[in-house]
Amino acid sequence: MNIRRLRPMTALVGAAALGLTTLTACSSDAGDGRTDGKLDVVASFYPLQFLAQRIGGDAIHVSSLTKPGVEPHDLEISPRQTADLSKAGLVVYLKGLQPSVDRAITQAEPKHVADAASYTTLEDHGTEVEGDHDHGGEGGHGDEGEEGHEGHAHSGDSAADPHIWLDPVRYAQVAKGVGKALEKADPDHATTYKKNTTALVKELTTLDQDFRSGLKDRSSDTFITTHAAFGYLAERYGLRQEAISGLDPESEPSPARIKGLHSVAKKDKVNTVFFETLVSDRTAKTLAGDLHLRTDVLDPIEGIGDKSKGDDYIQVMRSNLKALQKALGTK
Repeated sequence: MNIRRLRPMTALVGAAALGLTTLTACSSDAGDGRTDGKLDVVASFYPLQFLAQRIGGDAIHVSSLTKPGVEPHDLEISPRQTADLSKAGLVVYLKGLQPSVDRAITQAEPKHVADAASYTTLEDHGTEVEGDHDHGGEGGHGDEGEEGHEGHAHSGDSAADPHIWLDPVRYAQVAKGVGKALEKADPDHATTYKKNTTALVKELTTLDQDFRSGLKDRSSDTFITTHAAFGYLAERYGLRQEAISGLDPESEPSPARIKGLHSVAKKDKVNTVFFETLVSDRTAKTLAGDLHLRTDVLDPIEGIGDKSKGDDYIQVMRSNLKALQKALGTK
């Protein structure tokens, strides 16, 4: 799925401050996927970089193809990066999210690859923008087995929603898969990877529980946001996502869609229109102004930048929870 996005001019700011290791530095001259005895892990974008860092700890070197603050869908891979991928000890990516990464991995043929989409299920949330809604409650989908699912949608299915990391339960499934991939690529540190995976899954389970309890006794189920990034989150906690631009935030909403959002906002007593940190907030703020509603950030956490409300995935997700609580009128 090739979802194009606006690219912020200040995207590269902060990369040095985060101390990310470049692909060149992480590649091994020996060609064994290691640098100074540590496994070289390349993640395609931030949510997978976070998993690798938390699970691998000091046993690995981690680099990201997508720099801090850069919208990941617009990433283009250079020939040099493709060559470096072939030397990596493990590549962690989400098939279908970044077409240039998919192509580069096919060309580079790294020895060990972890596809996040293979550890959970992908669903179609794109139809929520125009048609009828299928609003799953807390039981919903996503409680299936943890690894190696058959039949889930990949890049060949353009309707598949890739934003699985915004559901803590699915993200924990991916964490387990990444942990096993690290064990396979680097058996000498398997005990470390198992221990760190268990700790991270426990933290994600607590996050899920906090979302469940934190969103109880709300006055509304409906929230309006820039694009349909929160389908899995909405499904998990029984919410109703109303997206201005669907899965593609660059697409201009039709007059009929804007009219429909006016009706939804009034009917469901919506008080907030959410925008994001890595794409334009123009349409969201225009809609909010027309309806005399407040605006706030609901972050899809595709990257951590200067405007992120937190330093890592867990912190930003908790900021998202607070924003939803305020918007949905929890008691």
